[in-house]
Amino acid sequence: MLAFCFNAATQAQTKISANGIELPAQWPPRYEVPAKAQDMPVPYLQKKPDVIPVNVGRQLFVDNFLISETNLEQVAHQPNFYEGNPVLQPDKEWEKTIEGAPYASPFSDGIWYDEKDKKYKMWYLAGAGSIHKQDKQTFYTGYAESEDGKHWTKPVLDIYEQTNIVDTCNRDAATIWLDKFEKDPAKRYKMFNVERRPTDRRWQFVLKYSADGIHWSDGVAQSGDLYDRSSAFYNPFRGVWALSMRYGTPVSSRSRSYLENADPELAVSFAHRTNRTTADKNIVFWFTPSDKEPRHPKFPEVDPGIYNFDAIAYESIMLGMYSVWQGPENNVCAEHGIQKKNEVFLGYSRDGFHFSRQSFKPFMGVNETEGAWNWGNMQSINGVPLIVGDSLYFYSSGRRLNKIMWDSYTSTGLATLRRDGFVSMRAGKEEGFLTTEKLSFDGKYLFVNADVKNKKASLVVEVLDENGNPIEGFIQKECVALKKVDSTKQQIVWKNNKDLSSLAGKNIRLKFYVKNADLYAFWISPWESGESRGYTGGGGPGLSADGIDKPIK
Repeated sequence: MLAFCFNAATQAQTKISANGIELPAQWPPRYEVPAKAQDMPVPYLQKKPDVIPVNVGRQLFVDNFLISETNLEQVAHQPNFYEGNPVLQPDKEWEKTIEGAPYASPFSDGIWYDEKDKKYKMWYLAGAGSIHKQDKQTFYTGYAESEDGKHWTKPVLDIYEQTNIVDTCNRDAATIWLDKFEKDPAKRYKMFNVERRPTDRRWQFVLKYSADGIHWSDGVAQSGDLYDRSSAFYNPFRGVWALSMRYGTPVSSRSRSYLENADPELAVSFAHRTNRTTADKNIVFWFTPSDKEPRHPKFPEVDPGIYNFDAIAYESIMLGMYSVWQGPENNVCAEHGIQKKNEVFLGYSRDGFHFSRQSFKPFMGVNETEGAWNWGNMQSINGVPLIVGDSLYFYSSGRRLNKIMWDSYTSTGLATLRRDGFVSMRAGKEEGFLTTEKLSFDGKYLFVNADVKNKKASLVVEVLDENGNPIEGFIQKECVALKKVDSTKQQIVWKNNKDLSSLAGKNIRLKFYVKNADLYAFWISPWESGESRGYTGGGGPGLSADGIDKPIK
């Protein structure tokens, strides 16, 4: 769901997205539940726009949407785990259940960088045995903060007995969203809490607001009863809040349903359990596990499921994070004293609903060695990635083996990736090429994110007209070649043209000639400083506080 035409003043959705994708009249689309596991259909990859506007964000090669023709290799990359992990772990008595089982990690929740306070902030699930004693496993919400994203402290707050607990409601998952587009300061932070309803012990969303992320309002909206492990996200391309809800299908009890609304209170109020025999006005079936999900090597008979799905806007796409469950079931885990196997995988969307997946290798995987913080049950976290210089910070929760309670001992880990570094287009020793689809633009300066540091590596760009003919002044031999450069933001110039201003208003194609190098992204910026006008995920130091990549005044 990349770039949708959206007027922030009116929150009006049009049928043509900002990246040229035409939305169907029925939105969100309604699909029949499949009889077997399969990939989600992605219509815009089958029928692309005739012309793709590239005015919003860095343009990433995470699928074939931008590519007309290429002989480059598409390479999916994985992040590197921080050697100091875990960056947060349970070390307080009030983070234990009544059994003494420790918990201190987000369960979706949120990790954000607040540019206004210049601080990293984390909300997480903690064991609530000190207050909720009715069950062996009860939880509430803790808060931590950091100056560098690696070293975290748990401040003493005035909410619950001089601890770092900020919300005492008995909960399952939660989503804490730093809404950088919110005009009302009292609603800047939003909590979609999946709380245990005391009357019937069913789960339900309860929406709360906060000005600082610490002092929360009472609930302002509530859902009907839900299944556990549901979450929420905001789609700024179209100005809607989406609820990602657990949903049972014949394929898997761990499938997903979807609901969206521009008003977060209405979105929560419309949410409830549904059955497959009756259509719902607001809730639609979303997706099942793919038939390509990996299986647990020790329990290959277990059919994988989607334990959870979180999403966030990053540059020109929506980045989706799948927590893929590979088994075994809880009773088997308890019998063997092991954690269930969940790992985090990535998907990408350019329309906000349909997600494609370039790789079925874990993006953040388990480490089944003694004492590992992420031996099992890894879960995605809202707000990530954070943009820290040339790196992206991803966080996930993990659980280690322990003797107290098999499903406990959660911690939080950090992994880092090159900025835009999800997928690269790679050339070897022989020069390769990539030609884009027809593009329109209203920027001026062409930038790339590329690794051209290797010996005999080079990258040049040629500009073609919409029919594929080279444009004089922008041909291959006139481009100043990139060599011995490894940069996440590098301007492209030609000998007699420093920018694309002379081509304004024309449809063009870009042809990249690449040798012994990796190309990650390109974009056309209005500013010579190279800001992309894309969305900055969970934020980061030195970025604009409104969540869009633009110069800071």
